[in-house]
Amino acid sequence: IYVTLFAIGHSSTLLLGVLTNISVSSYLVDAIIGLSVVYKALDNMGAYQRWFGFQPSTKAATMIFGLFHGFGLATKLQDFQLSPDGLLWNLVAFNIGVEIGQLLALGGILILMGFWRRTDGFWKHAYLTNVVLMTLGFILTGYQLVGFFVM
Repeated sequence: IYVTLFAIGHSSTLLLGVLTNISVSSYLVDAIIGLSVVYKALDNMGAYQRWFGFQPSTKAATMIFGLFHGFGLATKLQDFQLSPDGLLWNLVAFNIGVEIGQLLALGGILILMGFWRRTDGFWKHAYLTNVVLMTLGFILTGYQLVGFFVM
């Protein structure tokens, strides 16, 4: 379900952005992507339950993240001189390739996570890993915002 929601969001904004020539600053989109990493790390650590007493909809968040990721890729694709001849079918083929790549990466990650979850130190290391991911998400966000305001 989550993979499908992300793919729908990602695919729709990728196609919409390129075909209608709608673009957003790639710095802003990448800053939002950094914040999505922070959001998910906090979610993995149970922060929203502790802080606010409820769990935001993971499905809605996944769809929204997909929308932003697709827009980010659409913005980057618009930097290239894309020929309008066969553009729709080329975008569809490109998007299918991206989705297959994401599925392959996800499959590998799930296999590794399955082995990691069986280790004794999983919860301690998982918490630390999420803190590192959250920190990297904040760094990416800050880096992109500096680029947006300076460039």
